[in-house]
Amino acid sequence: MTQLLKVLVVDDEPDIVQYLEHVLHRLGYRTASAGDGGEALEKALNDPPDLILLDVLMPTLDGFAVCRTLRERPTTRLIPIIVMTALAGIDDRIKLLEHGADDVLTKPVDERELVARIQSALLRKRALDERLGELTRVRDHFAKFVPEAVRRLVLANPSAPDLDKQERDVTVLFVDISGYSRLAERVAPADLNALVERYFGSFLDRITDAGGDINETSGDGFMAIFQDGDPVAHAARTVNAALMLLALTEALNQRERDHPLAIHVGINSGPALVGSTRFEGRRGTRWTFTASGIVTTLAARLASAARDGEILAGPETVRRLGGRYRVERVGAERLKNITEAIEVHRIISPPSRR
Repeated sequence: MTQLLKVLVVDDEPDIVQYLEHVLHRLGYRTASAGDGGEALEKALNDPPDLILLDVLMPTLDGFAVCRTLRERPTTRLIPIIVMTALAGIDDRIKLLEHGADDVLTKPVDERELVARIQSALLRKRALDERLGELTRVRDHFAKFVPEAVRRLVLANPSAPDLDKQERDVTVLFVDISGYSRLAERVAPADLNALVERYFGSFLDRITDAGGDINETSGDGFMAIFQDGDPVAHAARTVNAALMLLALTEALNQRERDHPLAIHVGINSGPALVGSTRFEGRRGTRWTFTASGIVTTLAARLASAARDGEILAGPETVRRLGGRYRVERVGAERLKNITEAIEVHRIISPPSRR
């Protein structure tokens, strides 16, 4: 059932309030009332109406102050305000409009004009609400494809978000599904997609809870960036998340007995350029958000080199763990497109609890 629109009537003369509420009820609107500016602000801020009919000369706060305050608050900024006043001077009317009134009527108000102004204002508000609703739905759909770090930057400064790349200390995590190509040969595409979504959907919460941000995905894997907190802390959170993903995969495999999955993981820490990359073309611009540099490349190579159920970490990540985790030295490994041999370690388990 559609809820009736609500109008807040503000006037210090009870007879006027009663008359206006009678008119509004006849038109099918709900009403609330206030006898002064302070009460009007309290009611409007606690339960925003769809429209406000406002007197000017009132105790506590006058209509000028009420208009100005309502326009300063996010929850009431867009509510239509129709002012009814005995002030007939053009300067007063202009001042009211400058303070945020949408319309000004001179008392005594003609009922037909009042009804027309109310209906016109509510039609404009409904159109605005519908447009804002559409924009919100579009934003929410786009947000599904945008890393959390980008959302935070845009919300911090919507008019000019700072998306340029900056050097940040990060820990990068790559997760790949073992034997994905062979699995794709045996399982129908829709079934395989649903299977991967179930696993990766469960992984997402663990990554997010650990402070990570999944910024790139492919059919058989994803990349996550951990950058909040000090370098030792985000390295440990990344390793903890990776160990949880292995345990979660085993648990999920108990339910997915027809097509159990195995994952392998690569982790590396250090400085990287974090921010947006722009690809300019004749048909427009494509943006991506990532951490680029040797730290990311090495994490990807470690994931490729890892076996089923294995977590391989670069030397800087292991150094930051400080002996608190059980690790095994794999040795100095030559990884694809990496010039020098890299000391690789296998993460076995988290710190023991005593």
